[in-house]
Amino acid sequence: MFPGTAAAETGPLRLPSALLELAHFGPNFFSGFTRLCKGLALVLAGGYALVQIFPTAVAYLTLIPARTIPFVWNLITAGYIEQSLPRVIISTLGLLFIGKLLEPIWGPKEFMKFILVVNFLTSVCVFVTAIALYYITRQESYLYVPVSGFHGVVSGFLVGIKQIMPDQEVGLISVLRINAKWLPSLLVLLSIAVSLFTEEALSYLPTLIFGIYTSWIYLRYLQKKPETNLRGDPSDDFAFSAFFPEFLRPIVGPIASVFHRLLCGRFEISDQDKGSREGGSPLPGSDPIEASRRRERGARALEQRLAAEKLSAADSVGGTSRGDGVDNV
Repeated sequence: MFPGTAAAETGPLRLPSALLELAHFGPNFFSGFTRLCKGLALVLAGGYALVQIFPTAVAYLTLIPARTIPFVWNLITAGYIEQSLPRVIISTLGLLFIGKLLEPIWGPKEFMKFILVVNFLTSVCVFVTAIALYYITRQESYLYVPVSGFHGVVSGFLVGIKQIMPDQEVGLISVLRINAKWLPSLLVLLSIAVSLFTEEALSYLPTLIFGIYTSWIYLRYLQKKPETNLRGDPSDDFAFSAFFPEFLRPIVGPIASVFHRLLCGRFEISDQDKGSREGGSPLPGSDPIEASRRRERGARALEQRLAAEKLSAADSVGGTSRGDGVDNV
């Protein structure tokens, strides 16, 4: 999932040189991973190794709703435990490559905060859903299937990509390109389709869906913006209905507004009250112009980082060439 060449000319955020370096598998494609992402990758690898060496650890570290009380720590640990090799590979690659884009823009502290909050909220939502489904269906499988994995956070990263560079064109395969804003929706759609043909859907589908939803909740209402000292992203382009095609938005909009009032309205109300106390002027960051500026700042940060990596690689190649010349003399 990397940007295609068409984005070099049409991308509104002017990310061409930076992202084309990734798209064409340049010299820095497998470099430039941040220390934080590398450390988290080691945590995922260590968690996978632990449950392979000590299989009984699954009962204590993964999310098993029937055992979450009193083992409440599994609401935190479950997100960092991968039970299969393909999943740990996918989660690690998603962490390293998407994290390389998001962490320079958000900063290490905010990036880690996003991971911790989304992981915990996702586990809580999965736990509550499993309990509710058990009482509705009386099927004990909802209580005893061990749920774990970092894919909830990785799917949440796609929501961050949607927020920062929504109109950036992304090439999934050589002939298929879509805007980055559709990546979370496409992931959910494909996962639901796959779940129709597998019996393991319960172990990954709720985590993935709630990972996307809780990520949107955090970015929409909770993430603090240092430049404005306010929270969230109230722009229309980041509304919940924006995750759906245009023809579905009249249906999704009213439903989303109900959940908005029930779950999240107090965050927006508090900001509105603050704005009214400041004289009724529009809140910084509450209009499309401020959202566009934030995305441009993120784009510039990303370009500067990749430009520095490219210069470093060029210096390294130049130094090698000079060394060869001295040896020849």
